[in-house]
Amino acid sequence: MALTRRLVLSTALAAVATGAHGATQSFEAFLDGVRAEARRNGISNPTIQRALSGIRPSERVLELDRRQPEFTQTWEQYRDARLSQSRIDGGRRAFADNRATLEAVQARFRVSPRVVVAIWGLETNYGGFTGNFNVVESLATLAWDGRRSAYFRNELMAALRILDAGHVTPERMRGSWAGAMGHPQFMPSNFDRLAVDMNGDGRRDIWGSIPDALGSIGNYLARSGWREEELWGREVALPAGFDPEQARRENTRPLREWVRMGVRRPDGQPLPALDLEAAILLPGGPRGQAFAVYPNFNVIRRYNPSNFYALVVGMLSDRVA
Repeated sequence: MALTRRLVLSTALAAVATGAHGATQSFEAFLDGVRAEARRNGISNPTIQRALSGIRPSERVLELDRRQPEFTQTWEQYRDARLSQSRIDGGRRAFADNRATLEAVQARFRVSPRVVVAIWGLETNYGGFTGNFNVVESLATLAWDGRRSAYFRNELMAALRILDAGHVTPERMRGSWAGAMGHPQFMPSNFDRLAVDMNGDGRRDIWGSIPDALGSIGNYLARSGWREEELWGREVALPAGFDPEQARRENTRPLREWVRMGVRRPDGQPLPALDLEAAILLPGGPRGQAFAVYPNFNVIRRYNPSNFYALVVGMLSDRVA
């Protein structure tokens, strides 16, 4: 096993050295083209020089890009790994410590502060780990690599615009291996559209300013269609004989119709018979947990298009405040 891994890594590193793994030009020639494009887009020469000097293809980024695991966790494994008591306790502390900021985010964007905190918790453990990769180097590596070059080149240009505007320095622009940045793990193009200056200092600093980070998450949800005063969904109990084929996110009907079919709270108490559109989800299969999810659930999925992710965000939000 260890020998096989060494051989695979040796092959990958050789590819990095030769540019034979999808790139059609040397890394330096690629950077020359990036510099020319950045100048055409109005990015200043000092920013270009500072951001691109000394960067090289990241062997680790290419390895991680090649080795993205297939999603094999069950719902129960995914839920339990992320909905730990320590994460819940951390969320309660984060909510209490940032209450004034969260109230300001709610007033400005009309979103649930509990959901803002829950997304913060899932993305970076409330800012505990935001990533150690040089974002410009990671994006340049992936744009040069060739597999998804257009997407990552666009993200690289967005990152250079962020630097040129003075929101952060190249040294502090750290994030995930794929370029997701700061407390909310925004890609640079999302930063362009959705990051906000919540503390009023003239910069949108999602790396060092918690108000800016939480405000940016709130703006993301608001722009994605968050409905104020509505829940994301809830756990439910299904009636005997419920057809699991009915449990699809696309199969929406007014909640009152599900109630009429016998869907209830887990404790057997009735649900409110509302006109609110709802779908039933069975993330662990017919014998597992059941959820009724509402339009705000799909807003959470705009942040990460995974039912598991959105369910855990919802469940964590119910527990942090």
